Amino acid sequence: MLSGRCECGAVTYEVTGPLRDVVACHCTQCRRSSGHYSAYTSAAVTDLVLTWMDGLRWYRSSESAERGFCARCGSNLFWRPFAEPLRLSIAAGTLTGPTGLRISRHIFVADGGDYYTLPPGAAHGLGG
Repeated sequence: MLSGRCECGAVTYEVTGPLRDVVACHCTQCRRSSGHYSAYTSAAVTDLVLTWMDGLRWYRSSESAERGFCARCGSNLFWRPFAEPLRLSIAAGTLTGPTGLRISRHIFVADGGDYYTLPPGAAHGLGG
């Protein structure tokens, strides 16, 4: 089991099941909401236990998904696609380590910022 939280602690959670390796998303929405590209793992919704959610708020960021964040400190925590209601993406940086996870691929690289380069040999994808 792994646990995680926002910066201020107004949202805490536990993950009781397996996590997918991390996907780094370079899309414009992720870059705007995080200030850089985003790194998300994923778990079954039934494996996520919110142990404290006083600050949790959801923002519908597109027609296909919404983002969970802490209303107190602004931490990005979750990304939830409407097409996959049984899975929830979790911002990897909010997990308390060690996690044993690794970045498995990069997506929406064409939308990436011009101020960074991708690591050599990284698996690149164009879509989600």
